[in-house]
Amino acid sequence: MKLPYNTPRTGKTFSPPVMEARRWLDGVDFSTRPLINVSQAAPVNPPPLAMREAMAQMIVEDDNIHLYGPVLGLPDLRHEVATQWSQASGGTITSSNVAITSGCNQAFAAAISTLCGEGDEVILPVPYYFNHRMWLDMTGVITVPLPAHKGLIPSARDAAALITDKTRAIALVTPNNPGGVEYPAETVQDFADLARSRGIALIIDETYRDFDSRTGAPHPLFADPNWDDTLIQLYSFSKAYRLTGHRVGALIASTFRLTEVEKFLDTVTICPNQLGQHAALWGMRNLAGWLAKERLEVLDRRATIEDQFKRLAAKGWELEGCGAYFAYIKHPFHMKSDKLAQDLVKRAGILTLPGTFFMPDGGGQQHLRIAFANVNREGITALFDRLVAYQP
Repeated sequence: MKLPYNTPRTGKTFSPPVMEARRWLDGVDFSTRPLINVSQAAPVNPPPLAMREAMAQMIVEDDNIHLYGPVLGLPDLRHEVATQWSQASGGTITSSNVAITSGCNQAFAAAISTLCGEGDEVILPVPYYFNHRMWLDMTGVITVPLPAHKGLIPSARDAAALITDKTRAIALVTPNNPGGVEYPAETVQDFADLARSRGIALIIDETYRDFDSRTGAPHPLFADPNWDDTLIQLYSFSKAYRLTGHRVGALIASTFRLTEVEKFLDTVTICPNQLGQHAALWGMRNLAGWLAKERLEVLDRRATIEDQFKRLAAKGWELEGCGAYFAYIKHPFHMKSDKLAQDLVKRAGILTLPGTFFMPDGGGQQHLRIAFANVNREGITALFDRLVAYQP
């Protein structure tokens, strides 16, 4: 179909996968069998009541919340992130290394905009987070897929063979989306060593770091006094404090990088959401105990997934990755996963995402991603009851 106008950037990428999947619900009757929605990781519950009460008070009492703020974010929040990240990592991070962004997706977009020009390349382990691929497409940057090994763990040695004079960065997500796996500290260090040796950036998206099953720092990179010559770390407050609608994320990088990031942010949003930033700061200062309980709940759901999966394994399914908010599974049917996912909506009342959304060139045909953050133990059991009973 010829459009009446050009779409030279947006036309280079695909439709938003979550929105596409939601359209599969149109015309399906769920009155007798309620939908089990495991398609999206974003929390569906509001922030805890104490935070909402604090936010309400802020709206009334703090006039500055309704005005523009600094482009790189609220100074107190930048300081809090630097302080807590330094303590957690055993390294040195200063406020001048921290930018607050309008969600973690914007942090990725800002980082790429400071690193890449037209025709440059970024290495993404596959399966990848689809919004990363979409942004690269729309900015004229070439995605170079890096196949993961068993357990969905990528190899720095494999990545080394993909680096060219156009490579500007390697982007990792750990705990991973869509795979859920937590990259071993040695793996992350190997990628950092590779990136430094080849003069490229290592972007690490740690949106789900608060739900890592390990205690202590998940990697040693910030303990290196020269971390900022290579590392760019991304983070989201949305998952930790259920602030999805307020769009608050963070980017940690060198002070030089942040002078470039500031140009991007000033042009796109001018400043991050003020109320969301103050809420994130309040959460960091007051909700450590609450967040610890949230983490244990997510880990319990992960354990339930692993336990329940034994029933599917007996029918030929495989659990390739599980952790944080996600399980990445391989189905045994002679059906493409995008067709299977649509059939599951109609015949099993399950909305999930097919592996095709996370792979290039028609890959992922045997895989599904289950996002279990919004499904409790009882709901997970019901999910597996339906999957066990399903036959295409």
